[in-house]
Amino acid sequence: MSGRLDGKVALITGAARGIGRAQAVRFAQEGADIVAVDLCGPTETVSTPPSTREDLEETVSQVRALGRKADPYIADVRDLEALRAVADRGVEAFGGIDIVCATAGITSSAPSLELDDTAWQTMLDVNLTGVWNTCTATVEHLIARGGGSIVITSSIAGLRGLVGVSHYTAAKHGVVGLMRALSGEVAPYGIRVNTVHPTNVNTTMIQNPAVRKVFRPDRDEPTLDEFAEAARTMNMLPIPWVEPVDIANASLFLASDEARYITSVALPVDAGSTQR
Repeated sequence: MSGRLDGKVALITGAARGIGRAQAVRFAQEGADIVAVDLCGPTETVSTPPSTREDLEETVSQVRALGRKADPYIADVRDLEALRAVADRGVEAFGGIDIVCATAGITSSAPSLELDDTAWQTMLDVNLTGVWNTCTATVEHLIARGGGSIVITSSIAGLRGLVGVSHYTAAKHGVVGLMRALSGEVAPYGIRVNTVHPTNVNTTMIQNPAVRKVFRPDRDEPTLDEFAEAARTMNMLPIPWVEPVDIANASLFLASDEARYITSVALPVDAGSTQR
């Protein structure tokens, strides 16, 4: 371990699995202690299998196996007061918060004219308001530490329009606007705010029958290879998706002192998808 985050504490939402777990483990490898937050349950309108308490405990176990501290907290990012309570407990347990990763998010799909009010509102509540809640609940703790880094997980859908997911695209564009406005407000306190924009990531969010069917409507039950064939066409590099650790590595860079003068930046980790 090279210790790029020695002495730091990171609060990560969506930490039970996928990108959030990868961030927690990668940050711990570099010396950080982790406040691991996740809903650990279903969200209405979402067909993706939900994370569980066992998933969150596994993330914590992996962090502790690296010799770092970690505590699990179950909270819905739509609940600002619950996030405030988690942040306060994390500070009490670990002495402060230096890094915030607003990673929790959902996905669903439907043509714009077929979206119902619930699907639209739930998407914005989780993927946009949930990010705002995460930042609001933690920024005072970053100020108390004399500075820090906020890394928001957006998407290529935050930089370009994607057909069939207008609600997701709107929310992911929204967090870019939030990042740009917030970065100017907190810069005097030494806090940096950036977004990361993945292409498809090899997580449960895409590796499920519902998403495979969206990519391969010509197949009744698309196989992994058939899904990969379609997903590959989105990217400039010849891969169907990136791995969670790829997003974690970009987040690590933005959270570390190597990026000490980088703020208000939208960083694609997209295999060239946004440039096709």
